Amino acid sequence: MTTKGSSALCKHLGHVFAQPQLLQRALTHRSYAPEHNERLEFLGDSVLGCVIAKYLYDSYPQLSEGELSRLRSNLVREDTLATLAQQLDLGNHLRLGEGERKSGGFRRPSILADALEALFGAALLDGGFAAAEKVVLGLFVPYLAQVDVQTLGKDAKTLLQEYLQGRRIPLPGYSVIATQGQAHAQSFQVECVIPALKISTRGEGSSRRNAEQQAAQAAYQQLQP
Repeated sequence: MTTKGSSALCKHLGHVFAQPQLLQRALTHRSYAPEHNERLEFLGDSVLGCVIAKYLYDSYPQLSEGELSRLRSNLVREDTLATLAQQLDLGNHLRLGEGERKSGGFRRPSILADALEALFGAALLDGGFAAAEKVVLGLFVPYLAQVDVQTLGKDAKTLLQEYLQGRRIPLPGYSVIATQGQAHAQSFQVECVIPALKISTRGEGSSRRNAEQQAAQAAYQQLQP
């Protein structure tokens, strides 16, 4: 990575590395060199969990332990980390082996998420816990401001059920209306019906559960203003 690229990334992270070799290690995939970022990833994963847990505890006193756990799990999962890594344009800073580079490894969510965690670990070793906390919150606080913490991480059936219960409306009924394909590769069509609201939606999936989620999502969307 060039000095210019390093400066741009550090600016976005909000941390200038006193030990540039830590930054370089965090951006090195195992396909590139024997000294790669997996140990830093291990460290960063723990830092991330701790920082997010404390932030949620301090910021959302109204949430229960279960709700806090749901939020934390959603925030530290691969999809969220990969999204934040893409915002940093992290893929273009990674050091990948030729095979990984040609196969699009710089876009792969797992590689991006791992590298971001490695950066958290590198920030910890470079500047201590306060530095790592600053980097983590600098990325996650703006992200949290853009999402609804009440619904984040909840599946469609749960959201629909909570919406209806909060308004004392009878819960929906789900029924399989069609199946297609062989037993090992079936496709299910499910109907979700809310008689009190005269709502009927359909969903399709590779399992009944997936199809129910699709139908519930369609019904929930109809209920939104």
